[in-house]
Amino acid sequence: MRALAPLLGPRLVGLLGVTLRLEVVGAERLAPLWRAARPLIYALWHGRLLMVPWANARLRRTHGARAVTVLASPSRDGELVSALARRFGLATVRGSSSRHGALGLRRLVAELRDGRDVAVAPDGPRGPRGCVQPGVVALAAWTGAPVVPCAFGARPARRLRTWDAFLVPLPFARAALVFGEPLAIGPGADAATAAPGLARALDEVTALADRRVAGAAR
Repeated sequence: MRALAPLLGPRLVGLLGVTLRLEVVGAERLAPLWRAARPLIYALWHGRLLMVPWANARLRRTHGARAVTVLASPSRDGELVSALARRFGLATVRGSSSRHGALGLRRLVAELRDGRDVAVAPDGPRGPRGCVQPGVVALAAWTGAPVVPCAFGARPARRLRTWDAFLVPLPFARAALVFGEPLAIGPGADAATAAPGLARALDEVTALADRRVAGAAR
């Protein structure tokens, strides 16, 4: 079944997406950057990435967002991410956001310098969950591109028993895609100093996404 996942996953995600009731929060703060073609680094926790390629395709139609290049690990899970990205018109580079992912980071630097947006899961590909690896800080420091914390929430949904508690929406779920304020990380930024602030921002947008789909106070 794992061998079939890259083939079946994209089709199932597309079918599932048709049923979701999606709310987008925070796109208005990104609209000027999209119009100016300002390269952006989108960051989200690994456990929330399943529906993001589908959501990006929808945002391109409805909000004028741009296609992104996705960082996918060289593992089998990364192959599924690559297949999902291709299904929804996105490019990928293979590597990781860890200190050992130098090749992938160099490729993302080239994408940003060519004017394209990129997306990374800062705690991927193997965790620890909710821990920002230093690669995304280096990427922002090298390129000057703002980091946009984002999150996807859904209810009802299943959380898999994986290291990242992978979120899988159920059909006809209420869903939310939330964008936080873009974060500037200056040249020479130290990962030990910058990573905690990015982690807090990611936790905040993830909590907001979960509140939106739960119908809680906003």
